[in-house]
This record gives sequence, structure tokens and C-alpha cells, in this order.
Amino acid sequence: MTSDTPRQLIACAVLATALALLPIVAPNPYYLDLATKACLAAVVCIGLNLLSGYAGQLSLGHAAFFGVGAYASAILCAKVGITPVVAMLAGCLISAGIAYVMARTVLRLKGHYLAMATLAFGVIISIVLNREVALTGGPDGMSVPRFNLFGYRTTGVWAGYGLAAVALVLAVRTAIVFVNSRVGRALRAIGDSEVAAEGLGIDIARYKTGVFVISAVFASVAGSIFAHADRFVSPAEAGFMRSVEFVAMIVIGGLGSVAGSIVGATLLTLLPQLLAGFDHYRHFLTGLILILIMIFMPAGIVPTLLASGRALHDRYRPFGRSARSVTGRTSEG
Repeated sequence: MTSDTPRQLIACAVLATALALLPIVAPNPYYLDLATKACLAAVVCIGLNLLSGYAGQLSLGHAAFFGVGAYASAILCAKVGITPVVAMLAGCLISAGIAYVMARTVLRLKGHYLAMATLAFGVIISIVLNREVALTGGPDGMSVPRFNLFGYRTTGVWAGYGLAAVALVLAVRTAIVFVNSRVGRALRAIGDSEVAAEGLGIDIARYKTGVFVISAVFASVAGSIFAHADRFVSPAEAGFMRSVEFVAMIVIGGLGSVAGSIVGATLLTLLPQLLAGFDHYRHFLTGLILILIMIFMPAGIVPTLLASGRALHDRYRPFGRSARSVTGRTSEG
């Protein structure tokens, strides 16, 4: 693993500070609930971006892992009496196991075939959650106990937000370490060309399996925290439209960008609420805004803004150097 640059450490510190200050700046429970959902969506998107943005493997069923984590916590806590921390770990193990089995088979496919295979997996999980009424509550969903940490039962939306914020900071930190390591370079090579990556001696199956498992665990953790924060979970959280939302978030924010995952998740979480006052036109305006973003920022919001910033910097930097050189010559003369 390579060491983090000061810029990346500063970015993590700024994110942690902003998340810590948010409850002070906006203590309203409604805003904190939205922030909680945005943080958890960002956690899922960071893992999904490692898989799709870096390794180039499209998944249309990632909400299934979110649902597995949510229902693992719900069932084990409500029906078995296991503590939430253990239930969350169990959800991670279940998701990791499913992801490993899938990766060894499904990730041999490419392009549209891979997308359809992951979509089929998501549909299967959704059907199971809807049909197993005795275990999952069926379409009506089921209630979830509050999060209990070392005997201390958390209460209120503040606790859910705190867990989501900590999960987001840890997800960002983990993703940065991976991206800047030999693993990250291998994933980029695989995303660019699997043939070329194999020619460089990269074990494609190993890296694709590893990143798929990691992204599934990210989604599972977010699902577990969501279940306890919302105190309710339904099969809709593992449905196809939820998976599409996650993919849209990373595409709009920027593929291959950790910051883009956060921006995309925040935007698509808040946008419907910001347009709520437009009533019947809300969905139309949401779609229009997303279309305009993709037209004018096809690479995603964050990569486009970074590219624009670099272009402005390169454009005006030579003028500054020329001015200094001219000034130096005239003073010498």
C-alpha cells in the first residue's frame, strides 16, 4: 500500500469536520434524516464505483446486497435477539459469501451480459424478500429495533446520522487506500483493457472477485445501518429501481471518483426533496436536470469540474510566468 498524500488526508479531515458540524448547523431531524440517507447512499456508491468506475464491471443488482444487510440486521435482531453489531457482521459475511460465489461465475461475463446477470440476481433477492412473509414480513416489510452498542441503546435521528457519518468517513478512507495502492492500479488496468491487464501479469479473476466482494460489503454495512436508523425495512430497498438509483448516482457524480460518489449520492437524495414544491412537475424536472447534467457534464460532475479547474490553471499560468520574465528583463536592463 502507498501512503496517502497530504491533500487526501486533508480531504478526509474536511469531510469528517463537515459531517460533525452538520448537526450543529442544521439540527432539524428532517434534515438529519436526509443527511443520513445521503451518507448511506454514498457508502454504497463508493463501493459500487470501485467495481464499476475503476474495474469497469457494471452491476445492476447492487441494491440486493443493501437489502441483504438490512434484512440480516432486521431478522437477527428482531427474531433471534442478536445484538446489532453481531447482526451487521453476519450481514457482511452473508453478502461477502454471495458476492464471492457470484464473482467466480458471473464476472466471467462482460458488458450487457454481466449487467443482465447482476440484474437477475437482484430480481431473485427481491422475489425472496417478497415471498418469505413469515421471515421478512413480505411486501409490508418489518420493523427493526434501535441500534444497541455495548448495552447502550441509541435513540433519535442523531444516533442514526452519527453511525452513517462514521461509516462514510471509513468508506472514503478505505477507498482512498485501495485506489492509491497496487490494487487500485490493477483495477484501473482491468477497467481499461482486460487483455492488456492479463498481458501485464495481473490476475484478473482474483482482482475482480476481490473488488466485487468489497463493494458488496460496503452495501451490506450501509443497509444494516439504514435498517436501524429508519427502524423499518421493506423489499423496495433491494429492488431494481434502487439499483438503478445507485448506478445513476455514480454516473452523475463521476465514474472512477470517490468524491463523485458522494456528490452523486447527495444530489439524487436531496433533489426530489428540493423539487417537492413543484408537485406534479417534480419527476419531470428531476429528469430534465439529470439529462442536462449528462449533456453538459458527460464525464460526471466532479471529473468535469476538476478538468475545468485544471484547464483554467493551465490557461492563465503561462501569462503569469511571461509577466514575471518580462519584469525581470526590464529590471536587469
